[in-house]
Amino acid sequence: MEPERVQMYNLSSAQGHRFAEIATEMTEKIKALGPSPVDS
Repeated sequence: MEPERVQMYNLSSAQGHRFAEIATEMTEKIKALGPSPVDS
């Protein structure tokens, strides 16, 4: 798996807004990368 597909974040439960931002950013990155070569 490419390193671009995996990231780790340390957030507290009070950072819900930041979690949503990160989830959106990662979703956009994954869509731009296309299908995973591991699924092939």
